Amino acid sequence: MVMAKTVILGAGYGGMATAVALEKSHQPFTIINKHEYHYFTTLLHEPAGGRNQFENYSVPLRDVLHRAESEILVASVNALRPQENKVVTDSGEVDYEYLVIALGNAPEYFGIPGMQDNALVLRSLDTARQVHEHIENTFKSWQEDHDDTRLRILVGGAGLTGIELCGELAEWMPELAADYNLPLEKIELINLEAAPSILPMLDEGLREEARRVLESKGVQLRTGTAITKVNPNQVELKTGETIDAKTIIWTGGVRANPLIKEAGFEVDPKGRAKVNEFCQSVDYENVFVIGDSAWFTGEDGKPLPPTGQAAEQMGSLVADNLIALQNGGSMQAFHFNNRGTLASLGAEVGVGSVKGIPAKGVSAALLKEATKVKYLWHLGGLRMLSEKRGQFKRKG
Repeated sequence: MVMAKTVILGAGYGGMATAVALEKSHQPFTIINKHEYHYFTTLLHEPAGGRNQFENYSVPLRDVLHRAESEILVASVNALRPQENKVVTDSGEVDYEYLVIALGNAPEYFGIPGMQDNALVLRSLDTARQVHEHIENTFKSWQEDHDDTRLRILVGGAGLTGIELCGELAEWMPELAADYNLPLEKIELINLEAAPSILPMLDEGLREEARRVLESKGVQLRTGTAITKVNPNQVELKTGETIDAKTIIWTGGVRANPLIKEAGFEVDPKGRAKVNEFCQSVDYENVFVIGDSAWFTGEDGKPLPPTGQAAEQMGSLVADNLIALQNGGSMQAFHFNNRGTLASLGAEVGVGSVKGIPAKGVSAALLKEATKVKYLWHLGGLRMLSEKRGQFKRKG
């Protein structure tokens, strides 16, 4: 049985922020992750939509965590046993004194029949690759039967992920048409959203600008259009309409990893474990929960939404609190610093706001690129920035 004082579950934005901060303070830990790499979750729409090569969007864990006392265990977490201070993985059990749960999320299907079985999702590097390859292979096959449903892509959900994916796909379609001698005028990219508007986290003016840009790129935005059922190669809508398509992608929401609820933690309706102001589980004082796994109530009284910046900030704070606990110090409360939201609408334009200041067009796209640079710096300093920053430009 492996013994570890501090165990971190997951190497997403939150888990990596904790690990990097602990390593800088020379604190030993074990990080358990399904893959031997960390990938940039908030950028998955880029390689899925053909902007760049997939290998540019991940970093080997050992390239970030260098110290010998920083143990990396590549394994899948199968169960949490907080009553016993154990984590069960497919490589065996791991004991801990302190646990940081940063397991990320799972798709939220809202009980829509057939959605899980018949739609692609965008939640990992592997699923992004599946989306990309599926579209490419489906379009390529059009020459065999001239079935126009092969050239129709449905994207469910008009939040950040769905809209950014549509922006990337819209720019990729002309390339695919040229590569496989396809009729560009027959390619359809349709976004379906049950809510009355897209990008609900942005103000109305920015939403309208995003709509204008996407529609100018050929995206059909259908708001107020709920999907009620998904069949193989077909969606049924609340209006009674059906739409046939060989590519159906769901980006309509996320919930916490089901292992948290199964372990008996107090959870909210999305399965997130309730935490106190220190990001500490209300059920177990030696367990911290961050990112998409955490039910944290913000200063406005509302649960903090699942974002990369929230996970990263939580991870850094938890590292400080772990160090304080082990040294007899006082923990600090978490206060989310909302830096804003930026949505790319392709490689060169975007919309969003930074610290309450709206941005659109090229300036928003440049700000989005700046967030990538900032994250690379936080993750691995100058060396990481030098290696990665030039790899996010559109290929070609």
